[in-house]
This record gives sequence, structure tokens and C-alpha cells, in this order.
Amino acid sequence: MKTKILLLLFALLPLFTVAQRKAIFIIADGIPADLIDTLPTPNLHAIAKEGALIKSHVGGERGGYSQTPTISAVGYNSLLTSTWLNKHNVWDNDIKAPNYNYWTLFRILKSKRPASKTAIFSTWLENRIRLVGDNIPETGNFKVDYHLDGLERDTVRFPHDDSSNYIHRIDEIVTDSAAKCIRKFAPDLTWVYLEFTDDMGHTYGNSPQFYKAIMTMDKQVGRIWDAIKYREKQFGEEWQIFVTTDHGRDAQTGKNHGGQSDRERNTWMVTNAKDLNAYASMNPGIVDIAPTILKFLKVAVPKEQAFEMDGVSLTGDLSLVNPTATVQDKKLTIRWKAMNPSGKTKIRLCLTNRFRTTGADYYQLIGEVPVSDQQFEFDLSKLPATDFYKIVLEAPLNTVNRWVRP
Repeated sequence: MKTKILLLLFALLPLFTVAQRKAIFIIADGIPADLIDTLPTPNLHAIAKEGALIKSHVGGERGGYSQTPTISAVGYNSLLTSTWLNKHNVWDNDIKAPNYNYWTLFRILKSKRPASKTAIFSTWLENRIRLVGDNIPETGNFKVDYHLDGLERDTVRFPHDDSSNYIHRIDEIVTDSAAKCIRKFAPDLTWVYLEFTDDMGHTYGNSPQFYKAIMTMDKQVGRIWDAIKYREKQFGEEWQIFVTTDHGRDAQTGKNHGGQSDRERNTWMVTNAKDLNAYASMNPGIVDIAPTILKFLKVAVPKEQAFEMDGVSLTGDLSLVNPTATVQDKKLTIRWKAMNPSGKTKIRLCLTNRFRTTGADYYQLIGEVPVSDQQFEFDLSKLPATDFYKIVLEAPLNTVNRWVRP
């Protein structure tokens, strides 16, 4: 009798097992949104069939305090930290002084779950050692568990050539290494970076060479996607994938980027994410990927970091998005778009920005109104004179923030 009961319990065990969640994001460098619309990319579309192809943007608020150059490393760090340039402080590919007080999603995951496994496979060493800050005091010496990068510095094995074929060869190795690691070890969070498309854009602009590189990238993504499907089938894991780009290109030649033109700012995301919300169709930003992944992994973001993040999750319910704030005649006016109007939002105001230099900011509660009001006004004459305000709207389902410089 006991044997029969044990057999029954073992038979029922899969019904009570929660699937392990894993996440991966792939950055394919320098591909404007219009080319994803027009070129054959069957693997990207296979992923999108399970989720969506989302039109998105980089570059922060055009003409606003968060305007961000449409440059590679700048875009990577906007994804990693869910903040724009005014916070993460990566201005260009030199990466002179990243502000590590704005944590990457890797560091947030490791701080909450030290036993989790992370991986980076990249055709550029600086992504791991400078942006993510692998094993340095400024990031608490957290370590990336699996990585393959830096091959671009091996000029014996990969002699540099004018056609950048060596970058294509490295991209291939990066792809295969990522796929093998996923199949064997299934890290909890993985970043794959592929560079060749950007090299072809810079060299040839709008051209058959550039278009071929994009289609090659699609095949590389397909090999990684195959590894993910293998894990899901063989091990019952649940994976979320985002494939995106860091910037577009100029409209005239397709060779350049860095500015704020539509084609430089307009990007795309491909994901298999389920339960995409209405905000996902409202031209979200690259900063929205990290909150989405962390939510999928069920990782609670520390409050002091959540108050600084510029992105919101693309899945699940949200209370409010798109905050704006203006100051005129000592009157602060805050507006937002209500997504789920139930509940109230707490309006918090801070007159300092000590966060960027490791200090803690004090947010005073200046009001609490229904989310459905979609606006709030406050008399600033009661406060000390200043030329800087940080505002946080803390609602039942999410938090957003805004800076104001009168």
C-alpha cells in the first residue's frame, strides 16, 4: 500500500513543480527599425510569434534633460541600468566614468539571489569589464559566472581586416558559445552581444552588405533560440528572450548614428514575453527591458533603485506611465497617463541628488491622489529655493520618476 502511495506521489510531482525561469537578452548592433520590417528575418519572427515585434526607441527624451546620444555603449548601459545618460553617465564608447550607483540588472539579480548564475557572451570585452563591472569594488565585486569575450584583442588568431570579417568570425564563436552554455548550464540571466551588423553599417551604409549582415544575425539568433527551445522541452524551464538593438542609423547614408533623428532613435524589440500590456504598444524605450526581465524572474528591485529607474515593465498590469512635470510661478504641475486607474498614487519630492554620489536622498510625501486624476499641483513657495527637483510617483502597480530643472 505504501509503495502505491509513493508511486502516486511521484506521478503527481510534475503537477506541483514550478518551472524554473531563465532570461536572455541579445543586442544586435546598429539596426534601424525599418530594416527589420523589410528584410527576411525568419528567426526573429518565430520568436515574435510567441510574443511580439515591438516598435521602440533609444535616445531618451528628445530635447529634454534625459536626451541620450544614439551611440552603442550608451544604449547598452541604458538597457543594463534602466536609466538614460543623465544618470548612468556613459557618454560614448570610451566609457570613461560609468556611474555604478545605478545598478545593472545583473547586480540586482545577484544581490537578491547570490546563488543565481549569470553569463555574458560578447564581441567586445568592455561590455563585461566596464559596463557590467565584473569583479570590481565599485559593483560590490560580484562576478559573472560564465563568459566569453575579448577575442577582438587577439590579433594573432583574429587578424584585423578592412572588411571586418574577423568581427563576423568572432560573432559566430560568441553565438555558438552562448548556445552551448545555454544547453549545458542554462544560466539564470544571459547577455549576448553581436557587433558585425554595425561594422557593415559604418563601412557600407544602406547596402547589400549591411542587409546580408542583418540576415546573418537572424541565423545566429536562431541558433540561440534553438538552444532555448531545447531547454524548455527537455528540462521544463520557462525562458524569456529579448532581442533588440542599441541605435538606428542616419536616413541619408545609413553609415552614421549618434544624433536624434527619427531613424537614429527608432528601434525595435523582439520578444516571446507573454502578457504584454498596452504600454508595450506605445513606443517604449530600451530602458523598459530590464524591469520586464526582472519582473519575469520575480526579482524585487530595491526601493532606492526602483525610484531611479526610468523604465517600466512591458508585461502585466501598470498603474501609470509617461510622467511629465513643469514649474511655473512657483507652482509644480505633474501629469501622467493612467493605465489602471484604481488606487492612489503617492507623490514624493526630493530637492537633492545625492544618489549619484552614493548618498541617500530624502523624499518627502507632498500629496496622495487617485491615479485616475492624472495630474497634481503643488505650491513650491513653501520649500527652500532650488533649481532641481526629483519627483517619484509611487502607485499600487508601479513607480515612475521625473526630474525638473526650472
